[in-house]
Amino acid sequence: MMDDMITGSIVALVTPMLEGSGDEPEVDWDSLYKLIDWHIESETSAIVSVGTTGESATLDCAEHVEVIKRTVAHAAGRIPIIAGTGANSTKEALVLTKAAKEVGADAVLLVTPYYNKPTQEGLYQHHKLIAERVDIPQILYNVPGRTACDMLPDTVIRLAKIENIVGVKEATGELNRVKAIKAGTPDNFAIYSGDDASATEAMLMGAQGDISVVANVLPKEMAELCRLAIAGEVEAARALDARLMGLHKQLFIESNPIPVKWALQQLGRIGPAIRLPLLPLSDQSQESVRQAMISAGAL
Repeated sequence: MMDDMITGSIVALVTPMLEGSGDEPEVDWDSLYKLIDWHIESETSAIVSVGTTGESATLDCAEHVEVIKRTVAHAAGRIPIIAGTGANSTKEALVLTKAAKEVGADAVLLVTPYYNKPTQEGLYQHHKLIAERVDIPQILYNVPGRTACDMLPDTVIRLAKIENIVGVKEATGELNRVKAIKAGTPDNFAIYSGDDASATEAMLMGAQGDISVVANVLPKEMAELCRLAIAGEVEAARALDARLMGLHKQLFIESNPIPVKWALQQLGRIGPAIRLPLLPLSDQSQESVRQAMISAGAL
């Protein structure tokens, strides 16, 4: 059980895959273990296993649970593991959340149901049911640009009253939402940015961390950025953020996780494989990402 609030840089970890293992490449376990070790060495605060950056949409249920299980086992208590267990079926989200608890995850991250566009009351009832059925700390995840479903601050504030709903990943990049959620929730309810480009400003306003894509590529730098911003060291945080801003933006030049997997391949951390319907980064986007990596000090 997550006894203390997780703060700082939380990596939305990619799921490395083996090139040449067929139309649906298999998970590359060795590379996954090395990434976990790298994040521990780099002082990343926590790992999100099989979030949307981890290609949750294209892993089947058994694979999804196996990645969480092996991530927890390899981490061996050295770093908190937050399991991505959201789905657009409440039944499926419940199955995944129960499985994450069983394999020892510290918390879960539940993306809003995508495609079927529930009402705010539907979102409330979905998350309430999962929270009541599975005794594990649960973090809400709002990313309407990907889900076509927007969980409004009032709904987050209602859900924050449920004991084991402990935080929200707010990925709209709208800083007024951070302010509204902070004003309406208890001090022990965590607010995490899910938008690297605005995360520094969100943390300077009181968010407790950043669930980050960029942390895949520059874990030490993102850990330092979060430390500075949470400590209120405004000038130093904004200076480091400015250095990383090109990467914050260019890692979304094509659909996530296409660019970040390519960037990690350039660093020799993973192979190029990604599952259909996603494809490797296009030739025309590669130079933009490469230049952003150079500017940020990754290359």
